[in-house]
Amino acid sequence: MTQKIAAHRRSRAADGWVTIEEPLALADALGRAPGGALVLLDCLTLWLSNILLAERDIAAEIDALMPALVGRDAPLIVVSNEVGAGIVPETPLGRRFRTAQGGLNQAVAARAHLVVSVMAGLPLALKGQLP
Repeated sequence: MTQKIAAHRRSRAADGWVTIEEPLALADALGRAPGGALVLLDCLTLWLSNILLAERDIAAEIDALMPALVGRDAPLIVVSNEVGAGIVPETPLGRRFRTAQGGLNQAVAARAHLVVSVMAGLPLALKGQLP
C-alpha cells in the first residue's frame, strides 16, 4: 500500500493542484483550502472509517463537518460511497459503519445543490440538474 500511495503521489500534476491529506480533522482541512478554489473532497467514506476506528464520536464529528461543507464560498465536490445497497455486514463494526455512512450521505445530500450517483460510469442526478 505504501508503494501504491507513493506512485499515486508521483503521478499528480506538479502544478495547478494543492493537495491536503487529512485523515481526521476534515473541517480544519477545508478551512485551510485556498479561498475561492474548487475543492475535491475524496472521500467521506475513508474519513468516516478513520473516525470510527479512532473511536471518536461519529455524530459530533459529522455535526462539526457540516458547517465547513456548506460554508465554502467556492465549488466543492464531495465523493462518497453508497454502502447500503449490498449485503448486510456480518460484523457489528461493519453494520455500525454502514449505518453511519448512510446517515452521513443523507446529511450531506440534504445540504447539497446537486447529488449525482455514478454507476458503471454513468451519472444519474438524484437531486438537481446535471450541467
